[in-house]
Amino acid sequence: MIAIVDYGRGNLGSVQKALARAGGRVDVVITEDWRVAERARALVVPGDGAFADAMERLERLGLVEVVRAHIEAGRPYLGICLGYQVLFTESEEFGHAKGLDILPGVVRRFPPSLKVPHMGWNRLWPQGPGPIPLLAGIPAGAYFYFVHSYFPEPATLDGWVSATCEYGVTFAALVARGACWGTQFHPEKSQGWGLRLLGNFAALVQTGEPC
Repeated sequence: MIAIVDYGRGNLGSVQKALARAGGRVDVVITEDWRVAERARALVVPGDGAFADAMERLERLGLVEVVRAHIEAGRPYLGICLGYQVLFTESEEFGHAKGLDILPGVVRRFPPSLKVPHMGWNRLWPQGPGPIPLLAGIPAGAYFYFVHSYFPEPATLDGWVSATCEYGVTFAALVARGACWGTQFHPEKSQGWGLRLLGNFAALVQTGEPC
């Protein structure tokens, strides 16, 4: 079972439909119950909105430690947009807010010279010499859909930045640390390539291999 975490932020229905369509026979549920999330084979945390509000809501629902334990146990996790950003140590949004601290780094606002939010289609550029399972079958430079005003600035590159995007600055648009994945873009809004990425994630959850 893949559990989509409902903490009051994100396009849950769109993510569920896209993941169910891409993932074939895998069960996909939406839940805010930490007990269900704890039992899930994989977690998907989508989201939009404010970083601090998201962390407060996750804490109130008893999901912070469940998510941390899930990732630390090496079980599959996919964070989308805000669900990706909360993996980092902290955010400078509205001053300062602590994240899950799974990945070292700070979520920063785009420079004032740029129009925000960064919204629309932009290209994804894989990094590193080896294959990236989540991007299997997806060409370099493929377009994905973005909506965000903040971007993560990793404290170390350390091999887990899997793809970047350019919008005034070059930022980490896709990361992977073991079975923990994060995308700054919205695969559920990214049409064919987004469905392929979600299908790869579902296949990795089921078989350990991308589709």
